[in-house]
Amino acid sequence: MAVVPFPNLSVCCDSIREIVLDSFPGQRCVLSDEHVERRLAAILAADVAGYSRLMGANEEGTLAQLKSIRRALVDPTISAHRGRIVKTTGDGMLVEFASAVDAMRNAFAIQRGMAERNTAVPQDQRIEFRVGIHVDDVIFDENDIFGDGVNIAARLEGIAEPGGIYISDDAYRQVRGKVDIACDDMGPQPLKNIAEPMRAWRVRLTGESPSAAQSGSAVGQSQALPLPDKPSIAVLPFQNMSGDPEQEYFADGIVEDIITALSRFKALFVIARNSSFTYKGRAIDVKQVGRELGVRYVLEGSVRKAANRVRITGQLIDSSTGGHLWADRFDGGLDDIFNLQDQVTESVVGAIAPAVETAEIARGKRKPTESLDAYALYLRGSARLYQFAGLQANAEALRLFNSAIKLDPDFASAYGRAASLYAFAKGYGWISGTPTEIAEVARLAQRAVELGKDDAIALAAYCAERDRGILRFAKQ
Repeated sequence: MAVVPFPNLSVCCDSIREIVLDSFPGQRCVLSDEHVERRLAAILAADVAGYSRLMGANEEGTLAQLKSIRRALVDPTISAHRGRIVKTTGDGMLVEFASAVDAMRNAFAIQRGMAERNTAVPQDQRIEFRVGIHVDDVIFDENDIFGDGVNIAARLEGIAEPGGIYISDDAYRQVRGKVDIACDDMGPQPLKNIAEPMRAWRVRLTGESPSAAQSGSAVGQSQALPLPDKPSIAVLPFQNMSGDPEQEYFADGIVEDIITALSRFKALFVIARNSSFTYKGRAIDVKQVGRELGVRYVLEGSVRKAANRVRITGQLIDSSTGGHLWADRFDGGLDDIFNLQDQVTESVVGAIAPAVETAEIARGKRKPTESLDAYALYLRGSARLYQFAGLQANAEALRLFNSAIKLDPDFASAYGRAASLYAFAKGYGWISGTPTEIAEVARLAQRAVELGKDDAIALAAYCAERDRGILRFAKQ
């Protein structure tokens, strides 16, 4: 039997392998002795769901929208998570990461960012990514990667739903316990051109319902979190009823301040903003929210801002029964915005914790700033901060917080946010942590806690920098 040398046959796709074997019947293929570079990598494959339909409906508009998303969200997020774009196609890309944790965090950030961007976009015009992640030993050749690991990631992406993430069992073992995610076990999945079915996991973006798929035994049934031993509440993102997407930051800022005010009441257990805002833009079942977050009460509402007037509506729901406990509407001018927030907060607390002390209510009414212009800048900065859109967004948020500080030098929360942004920049490698930068972080954190001794944001920023040793280093 003759031997046909065929270098790097292991990286050829199945169709090429079949052509070679068909061309040399009765013969076998072996690898040459050529050295190849192999290493372990986390591979992320992504494409746009329904790309052909979108292009057929609006070719130029779809291309422009996709370029904008790449520039503003996808590319900066990949860079922030230390990924390398290996190749791109018209509607997809292949990305390599040294760590499965980085790959997962990157995918989660992109899908969350896309969900927020698509909130105001009609369903038939939305760009939604499907993502697959696998960890394997792959071949590196001239900045490209090859191997079964690449094929598996691509096949997992192919079975993911629009806006979804599917990961292999190998990837799941790498990220389990290291990334705060919930996954549904989808069981063994047949993948095209992959010899054996592979176990796959569907990543559940917070706020999604569990998958209905079954794998031998029932899977995907969400575990209800136990209720804490005191009244618990989640404040969901309020709807922006202004008809202007640019006012989204205003509605989000109102909710964040209500969460902060409620958090001051020791008799309440309040879910953090990062958890409750994962439900933004989604049709939700209040009972499901209560189970997933482990809360008895859910506050939802809307904000309508027109000219110098604002209307805040709110309704408090018992998540165990779905029954309404309280609902009200608050109208006023922008110069009354803090008073309106106080009314919402006091009404909620009065509905679920009548025994809260009067002193605690008084503390919850404290205004963060007397300057409405500074407050508007602060809300805009917070909106940019929570986009997690990379270096440019971080710098823009810092500029807005510094502008708010200039308008009100006693604005504790703005100092705290600004200090936190330096920490983000250092963590992602956007700044090197020079003595000047360290001194600025220390100044912001110390000033925040001096001005806001009971301000949650100020205290959190100070404690974070203290734990990192920045404050101690700055005093030396």
